Amino acid sequence: MMNRSDPVWLITGCSTGFGRELAKLVLERGWRAVITARNPDQVTDIAKGHGERALVLPLDVTSHAQVRHAVDEAVRQFGRIDVLVNNAGYGYLAAIEEGEDDAVRALFETNVFGLIDMAKAVLPVMRGQGNGLIVNASSIGGLSSFAATGYYHGTKYAVEGISESMAIELKPLGIGVLIVEPGPFRTNWAGRSIKQSAIQIDAYAAATAGERRKQTAERSGSQAGDPVRAAQAIIDAALSDTPPLRLLLGKAALGLARKKLEFMRGDFDAWESTTIGCDFPAG
Repeated sequence: MMNRSDPVWLITGCSTGFGRELAKLVLERGWRAVITARNPDQVTDIAKGHGERALVLPLDVTSHAQVRHAVDEAVRQFGRIDVLVNNAGYGYLAAIEEGEDDAVRALFETNVFGLIDMAKAVLPVMRGQGNGLIVNASSIGGLSSFAATGYYHGTKYAVEGISESMAIELKPLGIGVLIVEPGPFRTNWAGRSIKQSAIQIDAYAAATAGERRKQTAERSGSQAGDPVRAAQAIIDAALSDTPPLRLLLGKAALGLARKKLEFMRGDFDAWESTTIGCDFPAG
């Protein structure tokens, strides 16, 4: 469970979106925050007026040296890390056939392996304290899939599985795990932060991945989700006596998650006899 007495939050990816709004709210509460971004000049404004309670650091989560430095500096200045928010990440638009190998590997390096590296660097600190909370940014795309974002879904499904195991492993040590699953929000995810494959195959142009690419661009900036309210929801969950393992953010995410559960249940029930028939006969 999170230490509620002047906690220290280490947040990755603070230049825009959830990370930025969360860092601002943490500092407004009078707590301490390690505010990180690949370009720290983009986040210095968040720290203004908060004195020694704010520490701005450069951090590319794909750099092991920068990960290690950020954790060491956080402990040096604040003596502890109570909450790690693995927020850094981005999207990638491509049909599976269109995916570029280097770009896909880079996506997994940030969204999955960067998250793992951060957790592995912070966990010795939290184990020494006997408490802590790791907040892993997933997505409704970690539960439900669409055309054109298959590789992104792959990274978030990985985050879901890794986070579930972490939660089981860390609970006896007094460390919690919170998986955050936003739906569509007015962040830069679908705008200037998203990457796309340069390969575009004509067969996917209509009614499939190409159509989804178009819809994603058109909806950017008009999504229903408010990043400030989402950041507050994360804080509320962190402070709860009974925090969830998964925190859905936004009405759209809730609807999609329930639809996925119904879809899975339908397949499970319809094929129940075939499924059970795969076991050796009883006796």
